[in-house]
This record gives sequence, C-alpha cells and structure tokens, in this order.
Amino acid sequence: MHFALSPDQLTRITEGATATTVRAGVFRIEGPGAVDCLQGLLTNDVAGPGPSSLVYGALLTPKGMIVVDGWVMRLEDRLFFLCDESGRLRAAEIFRRSLPPRLARVADLSDEWSVVWMNGKESGAVLEASGIGTLPAAGRVTQLQAGAWLASGKASAPFEGLILADPATTAEIRPRILAGGASEGTATMVGAAMVLAGWPALGREIEERTLPQEVRFDELDGVSYSKGCYTGQETVARVHFRGHVNRVLRGVVFEAEEPLADVQLTSNGKEIGIVHSSTSVRGQVLGLAMIRREISEGDEVTAGSRKGRVVALPFPASVVSHV
Repeated sequence: MHFALSPDQLTRITEGATATTVRAGVFRIEGPGAVDCLQGLLTNDVAGPGPSSLVYGALLTPKGMIVVDGWVMRLEDRLFFLCDESGRLRAAEIFRRSLPPRLARVADLSDEWSVVWMNGKESGAVLEASGIGTLPAAGRVTQLQAGAWLASGKASAPFEGLILADPATTAEIRPRILAGGASEGTATMVGAAMVLAGWPALGREIEERTLPQEVRFDELDGVSYSKGCYTGQETVARVHFRGHVNRVLRGVVFEAEEPLADVQLTSNGKEIGIVHSSTSVRGQVLGLAMIRREISEGDEVTAGSRKGRVVALPFPASVVSHV
C-alpha cells in the first residue's frame, strides 16, 4: 500500500501534532488471572512493567508465527489489548480459546470505544494546552479522566501518544485536543508514520507465516527472552539463541515519485524481496521491504527499471528531511 504525503502533511506528523481516530480492535481483559493468562500468550512481558504500563507484542501460533500484533495497556485492575481492526477476529478467537472466564473475562469493545493516535513532536504541548493531560514517561499510561487513558510510546513507537476512551469521553475530549492546536489526521498519515518508523503492519509486512524476528520485533521491543513460557516461544527462542531468519524488514529509498508497493526487488538480477508499504514526498519513495538477510544497508536494489538503496530503519533523519 502506498501512502502519499504532501509536504505539509509530512511536517504535521513529524514536527507538528495530529490526532487521528484509528479503526481498532479493543478488548478489555479483567479477572484474578488476567495478567498471568495474557502473560502466557503475548511475546512481550506483561507482568514485569507493572500497572500503568504500555507494551507491544504479538499473539502467535504454536509454531511461532504472528497471528496478530498489538498493544497491551495495563491498568490497576484490568488490561486492554489494542490491535489493528483487521486482526480483531483473530484476537477474539485466540482469547475465546485460551482465556478461562473464571480467571480472565474478555469483552470486545471495538464497536464502541475509540483509539486516537497522536503524531508529531508537538503532541505533548498540544495535550497540555488543551487541558487534557500530560504525556507520561515512555511506555507508561496515565488516566485522563473517567473513561479515558493516555499512553506514551517508547522511542521506536509510530506515535507520540495513544488515547483510549469510551464513547461519551471521546466525544468530549476530541474537540478539546483539536482546539489545543492538533490538526485532524488521516489514515494515510498514520500509514506514512508507520512507514517512517519502520513499523510492520498486519496484512502487509506481517503475513500468514511471519516470524517476530523477521519484522524487527527485537528492535521494536516487542519480545521478551527472559519471561516465562508463552504460545510459540520455543520457535522464537530457537531463532534468537541458535539460528537466524532468512529475510528481514529493511528500508529502501528510490529517487522517484511513482508509488512503490507490492513490488518485487532484485539485486544482481536475482529476486531478493518485496516492498509492501511505501510513502513519497518531493521526489523520493521510502518503502518497507522484506529482503533476504544477506542484503546489507547501502546495497543497491532494483524495482523494475528504478534503482534504489537499502537504508536502516527507522528511516534516518537525513532521509526524512530530504523528502
């Protein structure tokens, strides 16, 4: 998928402040065994960070392949699992099969509750100006008011802040955020922010047989190697301690404005990967590509007749400022 940005939109999601309501799966999990049960499913550590924490991870198949990725917002007395809308049914099925109701009760709130992404360096200042609240420390959650919570992503996250709110509270706080100086974001801008951050998306970079290490879970702090057992752990641990994956998520840069998505890449005449997501502004296309691991940063790659180069993720500031 290609996310075309204007120069103004790029500035807004990097230097300014945008508020975008994203379509998401929202699950509330509560009960005496909620933390322990989710700890046995997620790739990351839910218990260690304690209450008021935000962690990223994935639910896996028994063979270690990603079913759905998402964020766990842990509060004092409950947890919320937030995922892309396309993963809602997958998450619901895993929770139905794996969480015993007497220990962890699950409620699907996706049709009523809202998830708002705040993008741009000025997001914190805008939230304070709006009177909504203050961004907490990275990876932490604070309650804004009854029915609304604000989380701050770590450095690798594709957003500055993440707001979860019930319907009534959403209707009350969104106008205040916009009045405080945020601009209305779009799905295209959120998609571009994910590309710039080198963040994989379910249904694009994350496919049916994708392993966590293939899509930068180590760099994104999306997997723990010290927590207890969870579904799929054996494969993840074996890759980490004894082996390697054959393909990895890398950035590619092309000096062309023509969209570049779902396009095969070649190197020295051999197919080495595919670009699934990209964004473009001012004469460059930045793409996320699943590439053979032997291809290194700085190597030249080709998409049809266009020549590009492989770069580190997230995209370096020098590349983003160029666009």
